[in-house]
Amino acid sequence: MRRRLLSISSVVCSAVLLTSVWCGSASGEDFYPRSTGLGSQSFSSQSANSEISISKTAIPEPSRNGSVQVPQAAVSDKPASDRLAEIGDLLREGRRLEVEDRWGEALTHYEEAIRIFPDEDSLRRRFDFSRMHYDLRRRYSDTSFCGALNRLEFEQALDLYTQVLLKVQTHYVETPHWKELVERGTNSFDVALSEDSFISRHIPHIEREMIDDFRHELRRKLGPMVIGDYAGAREAVAVAAGMAHRRLGIRPTSVVLEYLCGATNSLDVYSAYLTPDQLAEVYSQIEGNFVGLGIELRMDNNELVIVRVISGSPAQKAGIRDGDRIVAVDGQPVADMSTDEAANLLQGKVDTIVRLDLAGHQGAVRSVSVRRERVEVPSVDQVRIVDSEKGIGYLRLTCFQKTTCKDLDDALWKLYRQGMRGGLIVDLRGNPGGLLVTSVEAVDRFVERGVIVSTRGRDVREGFTYSAHVPGTWRVPLAVMIDKDSASAAEIFAGAIRDHRRGTIVGHKSYGKGSVQGIFPLQGSQSGMRLTTAKFYSPNGRPYSLVGVKPDIQVQTVAKPIAESGTVATQYDPVLAAAVDALKGGSRKLAAQR
Repeated sequence: MRRRLLSISSVVCSAVLLTSVWCGSASGEDFYPRSTGLGSQSFSSQSANSEISISKTAIPEPSRNGSVQVPQAAVSDKPASDRLAEIGDLLREGRRLEVEDRWGEALTHYEEAIRIFPDEDSLRRRFDFSRMHYDLRRRYSDTSFCGALNRLEFEQALDLYTQVLLKVQTHYVETPHWKELVERGTNSFDVALSEDSFISRHIPHIEREMIDDFRHELRRKLGPMVIGDYAGAREAVAVAAGMAHRRLGIRPTSVVLEYLCGATNSLDVYSAYLTPDQLAEVYSQIEGNFVGLGIELRMDNNELVIVRVISGSPAQKAGIRDGDRIVAVDGQPVADMSTDEAANLLQGKVDTIVRLDLAGHQGAVRSVSVRRERVEVPSVDQVRIVDSEKGIGYLRLTCFQKTTCKDLDDALWKLYRQGMRGGLIVDLRGNPGGLLVTSVEAVDRFVERGVIVSTRGRDVREGFTYSAHVPGTWRVPLAVMIDKDSASAAEIFAGAIRDHRRGTIVGHKSYGKGSVQGIFPLQGSQSGMRLTTAKFYSPNGRPYSLVGVKPDIQVQTVAKPIAESGTVATQYDPVLAAAVDALKGGSRKLAAQR
């Protein structure tokens, strides 16, 4: 899942804890629970507009001591020959994307393949290789990063690298291996020496043979070095930068920053160096406001697709819809651009105009002009009563940001005044996560007592247990809708509701991200880093990484037609229909109350 929410801001704040995957990808612990052998029943249904398959997992009763035995996912054993054949097909498809220079799509491809075969080293190696290419191109299309290259002197860059290493030493979830971090930096620099975006900027007139000779010489020089701490790592990088300057004429600062990015971005799929613009974008997502168009983009089959149009945004006012494909920006075709290159064209100062050529669902191309404005991102929207007879309310939680709990409180009271008594549906589909503490506070609105989530890190200070409190609890029957893009903080919410038997989970198994990232500004620069500091666990102590939350009622949709407004119409939403049926069929008759 590789998406970008178009935003820009200049917010400055200290380290915060995130659990989102707005710009992340899937990976984590290899954990596949075994089947408990609990009974289940299945049936299929045919609606007028989409075929659906619904299966209900038997929900066990609590034991006498209050614990719940939760059904676990079954392991699917494949014959070795079938496994090897499938892995081979995945590697060939990935290699095709690499050869075609489609690194973003290759990265997404390997990410999804690793979810199928989490123990396959060959897929992980190709993922890491693709990520280095993708990240480098993203950096060199980022004007804020290029500006930092010009400003930083060699010693300042080394100090920045040391700062990063110290934060890894202090906060990272696992013990760092300094020699390995330097080797990963060398790998990143090696990739840079093969990329036109790096070569054209730093060594446009150097022959390829000379570059290749230097790459081999660098590895021979660094290979025997003993690196046992961050000071040794700094010394090794200084040696590499000096060699590159003498042999190829590359500015040492550029070399150091490649080693810095190689070290941070290779720790895990969520840790990364953040350029000044990327850091500002993260803070914008946390704050819930930015200057822009109000769209979320994703590259899909070499096309730039608008995944989401924010309610009330300039894009929505201009008639842009979910699923539209961007063909050109201000007359510039985007077919050969990366998501970030196109996003840079879309960004600009407030009150400026950008012209977009868009292809809709039917393929017809239209042009629209959109004014860039300050966008307030609603974290709760589509608040409404979906069944007036039973008094069933509905709201969609799009993310977990600073304003979410206030927005949630307003929505709950609105629904109560409109007659919500029979139940509440919380839609977490497509929710990528956000602030950990916000997800905890949201769960606390519905759970009276007990653990909501616990975190564990290498540093004991990263270990916390977050618990619910009785005051302010809404005692309304719940159904929570999830899908494969419900991640992180959304999984904390859904997992707590399920483990506490507080409601019914409906939809598709969630994404499976179970780690917490801290956002750390780096002194002496406007950049920062996103660093995995802990892993989080459900109330019953289960990890989420690569497991996710399995729904009580699974609904597989073959098709989901989109209305002209860009939203999914109720009659076309079998998951929502299943959630309504779950609340109607429940035996609980608790009234909604504070």
